[in-house]
Amino acid sequence: MKVHFLGIGGIGVSALAQYYLAKGHTVSGSDLMSSEITDYLANLGVKLNISEKVNSEMINVDLVIYSPAIKPENTEFKFYKDNGTKCFSYPEALGELTKEYFTIAICGSHGKSTTTAMTALALIKAGIDPTVIVGTKLAEFSGTNFRLGQSKYLVIEACEYEESFLSYWPKVIVITNIEAEHLDYFKNLKNVLLAFKKFTSHLPKNGVLIYNSDDKNASIIARSSKAMRQSSHKFSIKSKDAQTIKKIVKIPGKHNVYNALAALQVARELKIEDKITLKSLSEYKGSWRRFEVKQGILNNKKITVISDYAHHPTEVLATLKATREKFSKNKIWCIFQPHQYQRTFLLVKDFIKVFRTAKIDNIIITDIYGVAGREDKKTNINSQKLVESIKKKNVIYIPFNDILGYLKSLPVNKIKTNDVLIIMGAGDIYKLYDKF
Repeated sequence: MKVHFLGIGGIGVSALAQYYLAKGHTVSGSDLMSSEITDYLANLGVKLNISEKVNSEMINVDLVIYSPAIKPENTEFKFYKDNGTKCFSYPEALGELTKEYFTIAICGSHGKSTTTAMTALALIKAGIDPTVIVGTKLAEFSGTNFRLGQSKYLVIEACEYEESFLSYWPKVIVITNIEAEHLDYFKNLKNVLLAFKKFTSHLPKNGVLIYNSDDKNASIIARSSKAMRQSSHKFSIKSKDAQTIKKIVKIPGKHNVYNALAALQVARELKIEDKITLKSLSEYKGSWRRFEVKQGILNNKKITVISDYAHHPTEVLATLKATREKFSKNKIWCIFQPHQYQRTFLLVKDFIKVFRTAKIDNIIITDIYGVAGREDKKTNINSQKLVESIKKKNVIYIPFNDILGYLKSLPVNKIKTNDVLIIMGAGDIYKLYDKF
């Protein structure tokens, strides 16, 4: 079968492209720009079209799978639709796979990628050979976000944005936490909760719900969906398991203890011995843009550089707290790129609170990363206004293209050996990480 992907450079779509390729299908794809993801796919043998125009070599295909970011007016999308080609959105296509496997779906406002990775690696350690689709790249998967297994198990990251996860039909659902997120789509928390309630209704009668009992909203969903399942398991940071995990997990932060607790509960559901799971969790070193740490050089000084995907106020606070806990005696610099104008506007009070209270020595906030097709042009917000509202001398605004020059121009005594620089955001801010 010939399968063509629109928006193939997306983290989820690229994983599904690898699935079809690994299954022996002919895979092609398009995107507006090349990236390290598209370069990787090209090396695997995927034919690429870095353009929105229809490529004559990719006309006769059996199936088109498109990213949710692709709009109806997209030239390629319209062409395939008009020609009667079968077209599935990424969630619809992944949803079909979830019906074929014993699917474990990790959902929640935060921690999905890390929990998915931890869960998958525990299963692999136990000799269960899962297929995995995760929203980040893992060293254990040779630097990619996909793994083809030979067993009946499929572990996926289930995103709630635009209710994508309602296309999935898992046997096990994990809820890490729930809060007001993706408000450009949901508008309010009530609608977010309604979507999660609908998703838990997809569990079969013998399905399992695993949830964070310390999270008020996750607990609300667990209680509201009792009639929809026969089994539920909760995890809590107040448990003895949490004390054990705190001692062994290498990646810092309370939030990562929660992620590991969730993975432990999934493993127990699959009858994996705790000693195997705990060994796996102790060996987990993190993943791409999730507290990714390396040693770098700035102004001839050796520093620690961290790349992190945090972009919601809750995630930002958790990551900054984890950084301060891990590097309690070091000077910490933070460069933050807000993600999406509407998110920044709707959560501006939370961002102000986070950056006013963060125990970080110097904070640079750069330009907001706009997301095509998801922005309200009427939104009256920018990074300069955010910084002015924070009202702290150690929080400044610097345009994206000026950041590196600013850091290199600092006086000799401003940067010290062993300083920590955390580069944070879900946009293209990670490119700075490669400069050190």
